[in-house]
Amino acid sequence: MPATLTDDRSGAIPITAILTRDFAAWKRRQPPATSAWLGAIGFSGEAGRTALIPDAEGRLAGVVQAVGPDDSIWALAGLPDSLPEGSYRLDFDAEALFGAGGGTKVALGWALGSYAFTRYKPARRGFARLVWPQSADRGEVERLAAGVILARDLVNTPAEDMGPAELAAAIETVAAAHGAAVRQIVGEDLLAENYPTIHAVGRGSARAPRLIDLTWGNPGDPKVTLIGKGVCFDTGGYDLKPAASMKMMKKDMGGAATVLGLAQAIMAAGLPIRLRLLVPAVENFVSANAFRPMDVFTTRKGVTVEIGNTDAEGRLILCDALAEAGTEQPELLIDIATLTGAARVALGPELPALFCNDEAVAASLLAVGTAESDPLWRLPLWKPYRRLLDSKIADLNNAPEGGLAGAVTAALYLQEFVEPGIPWIHIDTFAWNQATRPGRPEGGEALCLRSLYRFIQHRFS
Repeated sequence: MPATLTDDRSGAIPITAILTRDFAAWKRRQPPATSAWLGAIGFSGEAGRTALIPDAEGRLAGVVQAVGPDDSIWALAGLPDSLPEGSYRLDFDAEALFGAGGGTKVALGWALGSYAFTRYKPARRGFARLVWPQSADRGEVERLAAGVILARDLVNTPAEDMGPAELAAAIETVAAAHGAAVRQIVGEDLLAENYPTIHAVGRGSARAPRLIDLTWGNPGDPKVTLIGKGVCFDTGGYDLKPAASMKMMKKDMGGAATVLGLAQAIMAAGLPIRLRLLVPAVENFVSANAFRPMDVFTTRKGVTVEIGNTDAEGRLILCDALAEAGTEQPELLIDIATLTGAARVALGPELPALFCNDEAVAASLLAVGTAESDPLWRLPLWKPYRRLLDSKIADLNNAPEGGLAGAVTAALYLQEFVEPGIPWIHIDTFAWNQATRPGRPEGGEALCLRSLYRFIQHRFS
């Protein structure tokens, strides 16, 4: 159970949420002292604002939160960190205000708003506690909060403490908790088992590259395969990043963190699927053994790739994992990666880019993302740009010159390794909150985890 959700109602202070459009009418129905107090503090019902209501002795008697019509999960998510420590309860009908599942959304937002990364420094203060809304699906809240928090913690952990081996250990911990099996292929064994591009990217680091392979579920259930980019630190290799760009590269395993959090939620829910999780985990370093611009590698699929840029390493490790995933012909294949700066230029940090080879799958996921307040935006797998990946000496170039349509060409590169007929989702994510918003503190973030969970739940249940 999230520590800031409680069953203890004793002394809990009521929280009233009011839609901005209803605020004036609501205020007229309040006792004169309350109405006067709200006027004195300049509280006009603007969405996102909070008013603390005192009693006659000056003690906190209630909280009024103004919300917008589409706030739902984030409506109260800023309160755990902003209200005085103590216990609070809802004094409104969350289902009536936010629609079906409103209590679950409020509780999940509260849980996510109670997050702090405390591995190296204690939290500056305790969080306010919320009495469980009566209508909340507690299991769903606990599963999704735990998945998001796991991903946040992994992304926030510096590379010194979150290298390929540590990422593998995190996966094994989750697997052990849910009866899943894990196999690792490490170092030179990657070559022996034909994962050449994972090995090529990771061989320059003293910390051995690896492919982590988790399986779970009934073999007779529909197969769903998740792949996450696990670049635990990315210097750019010989195409070295400038210092400003390299600074944030502990988060370049954000795709792996997100799929692990998603996998944990799926297993905790016992969804009726045969789950496979593939995480190629590497560091992209500069060394005497690092791969070089203009090198050519033969991938697991047998496709040859010329290295146009060593900083386009994510697609290199993903392509071997995608080729392996295709051998099982899963009913759904999803990869998540902090892949391109071009996606961030196009959509900013809050909106992951969705690429998909199946119209119905894409439409369904986009609709779920909107409903869950965890949105994505679709970009095209524009076939005419496939020519930009051509190499004069190999089948493909991993990084076309010019940089135009960079997110699209990266997705088209990955598509070359997806077997025809497999519904495939590729998500280019940022995995980071640049600034704190309600329920979403600055730092690592599991963008689209909740949307993908709900999409998989609906599709296979």
